[in-house]
Amino acid sequence: MRIILDGMGGDHAPDAVVEGAVQAVGMLKESDEICITGPEALIREKLRKYGYRGRRITICDAKEVITNEEAPVMAVRRKKDSSIVKGLNLVKNGEGDVFISAGSTGALLAGGLFILGRVKGIDRPTLATVYPVLSSSQPSLLTDAGANAECKPRNLFEFGVMGSIYMEKVMKRHNPTVGLVNLGTEKEKGTPLTKEAHEMLAHSDLNFIGNIETRELQNAVCDVIVTDGFTGNACIKLTEGLGLTILQMAKNMFMSSPKTKLAALMMKDQLSGLKKQLDYKEYGGAPILGLKKALLKMHGSSDALAVRQTILKAVPYVEEGVVETIAEALGSRAEAIREEEQKVRQ
Repeated sequence: MRIILDGMGGDHAPDAVVEGAVQAVGMLKESDEICITGPEALIREKLRKYGYRGRRITICDAKEVITNEEAPVMAVRRKKDSSIVKGLNLVKNGEGDVFISAGSTGALLAGGLFILGRVKGIDRPTLATVYPVLSSSQPSLLTDAGANAECKPRNLFEFGVMGSIYMEKVMKRHNPTVGLVNLGTEKEKGTPLTKEAHEMLAHSDLNFIGNIETRELQNAVCDVIVTDGFTGNACIKLTEGLGLTILQMAKNMFMSSPKTKLAALMMKDQLSGLKKQLDYKEYGGAPILGLKKALLKMHGSSDALAVRQTILKAVPYVEEGVVETIAEALGSRAEAIREEEQKVRQ
């Protein structure tokens, strides 16, 4: 397997990217390799800095960088020598199996559509991200996490199908449960969008458990959380902020007196475990599902640990044939989806 890694994407690039690659390469199979896109002299310097002298990490020279401030579509079209565009083209041309980046989400979505292309039968790709839960060591998957602010019912249905396939193939969750984010659990509640999506999901062969409320997300209410990108992104950002706030409040409380400091020392392992469970870096990047090739988006603030974990998560993503399974599942259902849409609207 050849993993293509954007060397210039993210707040801490290229150091975090290169360090993460060096950590990961020793954990991969001997036949696997990593190719980092970016300015060759700079990437080579960072490889020396982190003590790598092997041959399984190579460099694809890319002199340009796409920033978060640039218009995504224009940047992808104009910056042909950027680390993102070069990486995507390597995967498109069969010179890599998966592309990983912590760069501009907009550029990755635009590049994914223009360069890699959509799977036949998919209306819109989705950004699917791990959602940490408190009651289980096995997180949920939330989709869409921000790629599609406005959706149609068929989009939510497709998100459910793609999310289920990813959870089963990569996260090894047998017959994953699917829930639809709504104002209440009753199927009559919600907007026209959620009502129609509920009907489509309920009549599918997915393990659909119905509507779910956001207050239940942290309780592992389902394996795949389906929602539009606007709501999904708000859920993710709120959860991240709330998690950090709770951890800081706990730290302040435990540091308030000698007695509580002793209690903190006695609970050190449990507190570390909780922090790890809430840390997005432990779970790796978020796949953009629905494209013809494998693509993983990392958090913009990813450090070396996040890069390493994403590289390791990319292996089952490719080896289990997630892209091919999605193409087969939704390609064969395209006509059925259209018919179901018509029935629901009637």
